[in-house]
Amino acid sequence: MSEPTSTSTSTSTYEVIGMACHNCAATVTEEVELLDGVTSVTVDIASGSLTVTSHGNLAAATVRAAVEKAGYELATP
Repeated sequence: MSEPTSTSTSTSTYEVIGMACHNCAATVTEEVELLDGVTSVTVDIASGSLTVTSHGNLAAATVRAAVEKAGYELATP
Protein backbone atom coordinates (compact mmCIF):
# COMPACT_ATOMS: atom_id res chain seq x y z
CA MET A 1 0.00 0.00 0.00
CA SER A 2 1.39 3.43 -0.90
CA GLU A 3 1.84 6.22 1.60
CA PRO A 4 -0.85 8.90 1.45
CA THR A 5 0.35 12.08 -0.18
CA SER A 6 0.36 15.24 1.88
CA THR A 7 -2.27 17.76 0.87
CA SER A 8 -1.28 20.40 3.40
CA THR A 9 -0.59 23.83 2.03
CA SER A 10 1.26 26.83 3.36
CA THR A 11 0.60 30.49 2.56
CA SER A 12 3.14 33.26 3.12
CA THR A 13 3.05 36.97 2.33
CA TYR A 14 6.10 39.09 1.54
CA GLU A 15 6.76 42.75 0.74
CA VAL A 16 8.45 43.27 -2.62
CA ILE A 17 10.60 46.40 -3.00
CA GLY A 18 10.52 48.28 -6.31
CA MET A 19 7.48 46.66 -7.88
CA ALA A 20 5.47 49.51 -9.42
CA CYS A 21 3.56 48.32 -12.50
CA HIS A 22 1.70 45.39 -14.01
CA ASN A 23 4.78 44.27 -15.93
CA CYS A 24 6.74 44.22 -12.67
CA ALA A 25 4.03 42.10 -11.06
CA ALA A 26 3.90 39.74 -14.04
CA THR A 27 7.68 39.23 -13.97
CA VAL A 28 7.67 38.43 -10.24
CA THR A 29 4.64 36.14 -10.64
CA GLU A 30 6.25 34.20 -13.49
CA GLU A 31 9.47 33.56 -11.56
CA VAL A 32 7.74 32.50 -8.34
CA GLU A 33 5.29 30.23 -10.20
CA LEU A 34 8.28 28.24 -11.49
CA LEU A 35 9.21 27.13 -7.96
CA ASP A 36 8.48 23.51 -7.06
CA GLY A 37 5.29 23.10 -5.06
CA VAL A 38 3.84 26.55 -5.71
CA THR A 39 0.08 26.37 -6.29
CA SER A 40 -0.87 30.05 -6.24
CA VAL A 41 0.83 33.43 -6.56
CA THR A 42 -0.96 36.72 -5.93
CA VAL A 43 0.68 40.11 -6.33
CA ASP A 44 -0.83 43.40 -5.14
CA ILE A 45 0.95 46.32 -6.77
CA ALA A 46 -0.68 48.96 -4.54
CA SER A 47 0.64 47.39 -1.33
CA GLY A 48 3.73 45.80 -2.88
CA SER A 49 2.74 42.43 -1.46
CA LEU A 50 3.38 38.95 -2.78
CA THR A 51 1.33 36.05 -1.44
CA VAL A 52 2.53 32.53 -2.21
CA THR A 53 0.62 29.33 -1.54
CA SER A 54 2.49 26.05 -1.86
CA HIS A 55 2.32 22.39 -1.00
CA GLY A 56 4.19 21.97 2.25
CA ASN A 57 6.49 24.68 3.54
CA LEU A 58 8.36 26.76 0.94
CA ALA A 59 11.51 28.38 2.34
CA ALA A 60 11.58 32.18 2.34
CA ALA A 61 15.11 32.03 0.90
CA THR A 62 13.76 30.17 -2.12
CA VAL A 63 11.10 32.83 -2.70
CA ARG A 64 13.69 35.57 -2.18
CA ALA A 65 15.95 34.03 -4.84
CA ALA A 66 13.08 33.91 -7.36
CA VAL A 67 12.13 37.53 -6.65
CA GLU A 68 15.77 38.60 -7.02
CA LYS A 69 16.01 36.70 -10.31
CA ALA A 70 13.03 38.80 -11.47
CA GLY A 71 15.03 41.93 -10.61
CA TYR A 72 13.40 42.90 -7.31
CA GLU A 73 14.02 42.26 -3.64
CA LEU A 74 12.04 41.27 -0.59
CA ALA A 75 11.85 43.60 2.38
CA THR A 76 13.59 42.25 5.45
CA PRO A 77 11.00 41.24 8.06
